[in-house]
Amino acid sequence: MHIWLRAAAVGAALMASSLPAFAQTTIRWFISENTPETTAWQRDVARRYQEAHPNVRFNIEVMSGEPYKQKLATSLQSNERPHLIYTWGGGVMYAQAEAGLLQDISAQMRGAWADSLNPGAVEALSRRGAVYGAPTHQTMVALFYNRRLLAQAGVDPESLRTWDGLLEAVRRLRAAGIQPFSVGGSDKWPLNMIWASLSLRVGGRQAFEAAFNRQGQGFAGPDFQRASDLFKQLIDLQPFQRGFLGDTAPQAAGQFGDGRVALQVMGNWFVNTQRTQSANQQGVPDGDFGWLPFPQVEGGRAAPNDVVGGVNGFLVTRGAPPEAVDFLRFYTSPAIQREAAERGFFIPASRGAGEALQNRMLREIAGYLSRAAYVQNFYDQMLGPSVGRVANDTSADLATGRITTRQVGRMIQDAWELEQ
Repeated sequence: MHIWLRAAAVGAALMASSLPAFAQTTIRWFISENTPETTAWQRDVARRYQEAHPNVRFNIEVMSGEPYKQKLATSLQSNERPHLIYTWGGGVMYAQAEAGLLQDISAQMRGAWADSLNPGAVEALSRRGAVYGAPTHQTMVALFYNRRLLAQAGVDPESLRTWDGLLEAVRRLRAAGIQPFSVGGSDKWPLNMIWASLSLRVGGRQAFEAAFNRQGQGFAGPDFQRASDLFKQLIDLQPFQRGFLGDTAPQAAGQFGDGRVALQVMGNWFVNTQRTQSANQQGVPDGDFGWLPFPQVEGGRAAPNDVVGGVNGFLVTRGAPPEAVDFLRFYTSPAIQREAAERGFFIPASRGAGEALQNRMLREIAGYLSRAAYVQNFYDQMLGPSVGRVANDTSADLATGRITTRQVGRMIQDAWELEQ
């Protein structure tokens, strides 16, 4: 090597050694996927944050539904636990907090960040005065329908506003050779959505809160028994697709999106998943695609606009770096959440961001949700991981005839009593 080259190399080495080390922080972000489009946008948001913070890198892992829940249970116990985890709140989050797996971000949330979010949504990601995460969006369960298929069977969509009207619609659809419902039976929670919605319609807020607070007969009481009996009325009409217990929720959404079934009970994310899971990526045409609140039950004690739903967001885990909290603040900021609304990904929890919703159906659902007197969190989340699993299992077992209606509430109550 020439002398001047050696000198340059030595000089460069000395200069490099005198510079401060450039510390790198990796944020591990674990996402439960809604649609591939949403995930692509989330990755882009991370990229934009990274460009403004050169010392930050992201390790993003994406799964959907049940695989996500199963992987999360093990990954939270590892030394490489994710820093930001998707949550549905409720008892599952409470259990994570009480196990010391979450980080209290109350101090960081206080002030402008909290003020930018719906207070009820922030409360949903809190436990005993401590805030563990930030809400991103709100959801509710609804009855979705294909107007063209209903018309072929002579069914007026307005008749679906009552449970008896829904049962009659199923009879007419079957008589016309049209598959009434699709459901992701292998995931089980889609079946529990029907049972939980019936339980809310029958007993109202007071029935769940009494059972949750261990009053009276709990989930083995008459309100939950009636919900099981009503669900059995639907099951006896054989409304679900052949092999429904082997289909996942995304597969069932695709069947609806392909125009092969007339009805589905699902959360408002279905507006997007029925499209992305369909064969042509278009889903049911807008003119044929409709929704209604879950049907009313004769003699039920729920307020007309009570709904099953929830608040979703991301929790910060114990030991997460400050950059993870800062990114969560960025991700849940009004500007970013407004982007999500404009693209129709979800109904945002950021104040005012919902005004940017372009999708007609999501805008309607957002309006209905804003007027809800009570939002019952999903049973499999509110009751915690072990009891929630029983709630899902019993709905699936009732749908397949493995248990009777009397066993459903009793099995949930027995599991709940073991949690004391």
